[in-house]
Amino acid sequence: LDIAHAPRGFAGSGAFVFVAMGTEAMFGLKGKDFVIVAADAQTSFSVMKLKDDYDKIWEVEGKLIAASGPTADASNFVEMIEKNIRLHTLRTGLKLSTRAAANFTRNALAQSLRSKGSYQVDMLIAGVDADGPCLYFLDYMGSMEKVNKGAHGYGAMFTFGLMDRYWKPDMTLDEAKDVIRKCIKELEVRFVVDLGKYICKVVDKDGIRLETL
Repeated sequence: LDIAHAPRGFAGSGAFVFVAMGTEAMFGLKGKDFVIVAADAQTSFSVMKLKDDYDKIWEVEGKLIAASGPTADASNFVEMIEKNIRLHTLRTGLKLSTRAAANFTRNALAQSLRSKGSYQVDMLIAGVDADGPCLYFLDYMGSMEKVNKGAHGYGAMFTFGLMDRYWKPDMTLDEAKDVIRKCIKELEVRFVVDLGKYICKVVDKDGIRLETL
């Protein structure tokens, strides 16, 4: 799975066009009984910074959906996914599992890729199901993989080695937060752009909460 992909994109006509990978950083780690997700809080257009307090991690029926890409694409696509997941709950009285929500999202991405207006969105979906915590990696091409750790944006290029080195199956929340801090520090040292502050959230059997790094 080529997670740290190169510049990419497809036009509605089927012709290939280059869409630069977002100047963003988004990380996810699965722990012993939780999943932690962190993302930068910056939005930009061209060379301009527009906001530095934007939350890129949505909370949808006990799940975390982190999305990177053009702000309009990410916001519109996640809102569409959120409304459809809630509509399913209203119609059936049953909540989708994290796996089911990830599969629905992957299918929506794949359908949009074959339409005139595809969404350039990369995502991490996290939740806790009956069989434990789970983290799903999705990219704008409609591929999906269940992973123990994942990252999106230019930040992914600098941090996969760190996550490979420090991740372990039974890691505690404090250990996971320390890995996230190491990833952020690596970007501060090596990445040419200062991404500013980060928002970090955790999902476990007790629900979702904001964490301070």
